Amino acid sequence: MNNEIINYLGKKFGCVLSADYYSKINEWRLWWIGFYEPFHRIAFENGESYRTKDMYTLKMAKKICEDWASILINDKTSVKLDDRYSSEFLMGESENGGVFGSNNFWEEANGLMERMMWSGTAAVVIRLKNVSVDRKGKIIPSPDAKIDLNYIDADMIIPMSCDNGIITEAAFCSELYLHGSKKIYLEIHRLEGGEYVIENHLFNTERYGGTLTEETLPEGIPALIKTGSDKPWFSVCRPAVVNPFPESNGLGCSIFYNAIDNLKGADLAYNNFNSDIWLGQKKVFLSKSLMSELSGEKKISPDEVNQQLFYYISETIDDGTGKPLVQEHNPELRVEENIAAVQSQLDLLSFKAGFGTKHYQFNTYRDVTATQYVGDKQDLIQHAHKHFINVEGFLHRLVKTILLIGYRYIDGKLDPDARVSVVFDQSPFIDENSERERDRQDVLNGILAKWEYRMKWMGESEEEAKAVLSEIADGERGNVTV
Repeated sequence: MNNEIINYLGKKFGCVLSADYYSKINEWRLWWIGFYEPFHRIAFENGESYRTKDMYTLKMAKKICEDWASILINDKTSVKLDDRYSSEFLMGESENGGVFGSNNFWEEANGLMERMMWSGTAAVVIRLKNVSVDRKGKIIPSPDAKIDLNYIDADMIIPMSCDNGIITEAAFCSELYLHGSKKIYLEIHRLEGGEYVIENHLFNTERYGGTLTEETLPEGIPALIKTGSDKPWFSVCRPAVVNPFPESNGLGCSIFYNAIDNLKGADLAYNNFNSDIWLGQKKVFLSKSLMSELSGEKKISPDEVNQQLFYYISETIDDGTGKPLVQEHNPELRVEENIAAVQSQLDLLSFKAGFGTKHYQFNTYRDVTATQYVGDKQDLIQHAHKHFINVEGFLHRLVKTILLIGYRYIDGKLDPDARVSVVFDQSPFIDENSERERDRQDVLNGILAKWEYRMKWMGESEEEAKAVLSEIADGERGNVTV
């Protein structure tokens, strides 16, 4: 985050903003990438000079975030609307079109969830393309307008106002290159008279030693937009983790903020494992009398070279001292001990990341009952449903705002009050086949209605499920022959 941007906002709007929290976000980013230099770069002395060596790393921070993203938004996640026309505007007939399809939403949203997990915050900002504004900044409706979704990471989000943990006003930054020059595009969403206005600014940072220099906006981007709505044109999402850090300005915290020591432990165990393999290569020790002949005054440490050299010396290898000129050394690899150490660290890390202790198991293959399966995943289930609450709210706000914008400025036939429901994938938490078979039996026994079964397993609303069942019944009656 550019401190100049934060200073600019503070002076322009008189708000007190701190840049300190972004240093934590940057540290979490380095762990997510898999190389935090203060820990992973080791300095040592080899007898002649100080050198550095990079540790082997499992890069588990990224794996944790990938796994959470795969649970929260995947190919089975869906949004349902009770208005068909609005649903087709949002997702098309196949659920891969409409606004979501043109913005590659589901793929981008999955990546956004991963970045949210490491950084603590993510946002989607809504923009309108192919529209004009009048002199007062009001948008002129047009059927040719297009809704553009922009996916913003935590280090590019600057909260300006926060009410009960909800960010109500914010600035969003993005870096871009125009005509070979680096620019910062700043979009400010703030309330004015109970309605949101959006300010757009463009800065050049390559002149005057990196000092911000405001420039003219590109053609087609208005300096001011009055949305005429009390609904923000952005939706923010955070992990369901209480942020313990002061001066976070409403931003969330990383899913692994309290598991840094466990990330270190996993990398230490893995580094030790690989180091044992490296040091466990066969070593051929030569007599000192041969060392001078082969390499002069310089002595070569056995592990300074990744090779084994064999020399034919003579018919005998004894120099008369009774000690062989050449000796072999075959170190133990300690495979079992190292595997146990890595697994123990992964169990602790898995527990701290909210997955329970058995999420990262490599040597356990066993048949379990449905009850045991669910029991082993209790921690994962509890934490996932906490995150689902936040993600559902994020998607609900986003969809409702898209429908409102579409209704006001693109197509008046849309229903901004359409009921929105979010269906999450439950398969990671249950033995799906057993659960589904049990529900089939409940339907046959009259305990569960057919429409309830369709709602649960096919993601339909109550009205949709009953309508489909009615069509099936009509079809069966039409096939009856007298």
